[in-house]
This record gives sequence, C-alpha cells and structure tokens, in this order.
Amino acid sequence: MPEPLPVAARDGHPLAADLFTPESSPDAAVLIAPAMGVPRRFYAPFAAHLAGAGLAALTLDLRGTGGSRRGRLRGFEASLHGWGELDLAGAVDALAARFPGKPLLWVGHSAGGQLLGLVDDRRLAAALLVGAQSGHWRLWRGFGRAVMAALWWVAIPAVVKVVGYLPLSRLSRGEDVPAGVALEWAAWGRHRDYILSYAGARGGMGFARFSGPIRSYAVADDRYAPPAAVEALLEAFSRARGELRVVTPGEVGVARLGHFGFFRPRHEPTLWAEAAAWLRTAAAAPRSPAVSAPRSGRSP
Repeated sequence: MPEPLPVAARDGHPLAADLFTPESSPDAAVLIAPAMGVPRRFYAPFAAHLAGAGLAALTLDLRGTGGSRRGRLRGFEASLHGWGELDLAGAVDALAARFPGKPLLWVGHSAGGQLLGLVDDRRLAAALLVGAQSGHWRLWRGFGRAVMAALWWVAIPAVVKVVGYLPLSRLSRGEDVPAGVALEWAAWGRHRDYILSYAGARGGMGFARFSGPIRSYAVADDRYAPPAAVEALLEAFSRARGELRVVTPGEVGVARLGHFGFFRPRHEPTLWAEAAAWLRTAAAAPRSPAVSAPRSGRSP
C-alpha cells in the first residue's frame, strides 16, 4: 500500500502525493510527473511495479487538480510553468529529503515530460519520458495539424473564457485544469518553440543543463504525441544523452496503444519491465559532467 506523503511546492503550496516503497532500501527514487489533468491514481499500478523492482516511486497531483484541488477553480491562480518550477521541483526536494544520497530519477508522461526542462536541478540523474512532445501544431500532419491549431488558437481560449477553467473532466477522463495553466499551454502551442519560448528566455533552464540519459518513448499510434513531436522535445535537451524508443501496438500484442496505453497494467510484463530495467541501469551508472551530446538516435 502507498504511504500518503505531504509535499510542499517551492512556494509552500501543499500537494497531495503517494509514496510507493520497496520492502528493502530502494536503489533510487523516482518522481512520476503526470500528463495534463491526469490524477495520480492513474499511475499507482506503475508506481507499485517500480517499487517491486526496488525503486521508490512518488505520484502526485499538481496544484488545482485531484487531491491538490481546494475549492472552486474559477479564479484559482496557477500556471503551467509553476507546475514545473514550483510543484514538481518541490516533489524533487521531498524525494531528496526522504532518500538522501539515492539517485533521483524522473518519469514524465506527456506534459510531465515537458516540464522536466523547467526543473533545473542537478540532483536528477536520468529521465524516462512517455509521449512527451513539443506541442507546436506544425509537428502534426494532415487533419491532426488542423485539430492542434484549432485547439491552441480557438478551443482552449474560448472554453476557458466561458467556463473560467479548462473542464477536461467533461471532455475526457482527466481532471479539470486551472485557467492560467490552460492558457499558458495554448500560448506555448501557438509558438514554434513551444515550451522553449519560456525556458529559452530564462537561459534554457533544464533544457540547457540536464546532462543525464533520457529515454523517450514515442507510440506509433499516439495522435496526441506523434513521433516527430516526441523527437522534437527530446532534441530540445541539448546536453542530454537522448534515445528515442518508438513502440508499435503490435510489438506489445495490442491493436491500439495510444497516448495512455503505456501505463495500463496489461503492459507490466513488457513495457513496464523494460522501463524499470532501464531506470535501474541509469541509476547505477556513474554520473558524468555536462557535455554536449550528439543528436538523439532512434532505437527499435
């Protein structure tokens, strides 16, 4: 069973989180950074698997979502960059305090992978990203490009203006998202550099300084994060040792995998086991100084 672990963001804002720990001392501690509006309970089975593999794993709800939501969202102040710089950075602090001296690892799903680039923390040893993409609409093809452009330019601004927040719970299986988060997300999507339009103006932040290994999973049938968009975000980490791993539904025995399938329990013997093994290997590897890395390569 997970242990509820109160986490304080770097501005002191309280966040709901659960800590999954192995029976013996963990080899490393993993922060699972969620996708946009996805509650921490979605990642609980994966976190439990990591704990079974000897890795402590922390899941959390970012401010304004899930257990970290307090009252009405209309008028609630939050930003997407704050989710990274304050909330997720505070979660790294909590893990470092709980497991001093242990390697700190990052698992980021979609927006949770993007926000790694806003956490300029040299304690992070390695990162595994799933469906983490640059969101600029030109990285999509065909009808998907038109859909993404409409989302950033029209749909999100209009809905937020009327409702006062982004009601993802009515539109999908996610949690509602504060207005400031949604509007900043849309603004990044309209910019060719996406999240780098924010980080670049601040010296590049983690995108310029993170030098550990990154394995980034792209799912071939993921309409929210096509491989080209995933590769674009991976290449934004200019000093990281990046690896792009493209997964097809057929290789894991399913007809569809999509944006959320990686974290479904049916993939515990395949994708989860592979991910846990990679994280353990990355945690055991010696840390190296920051050096420029070659462009990311694909792996089968």
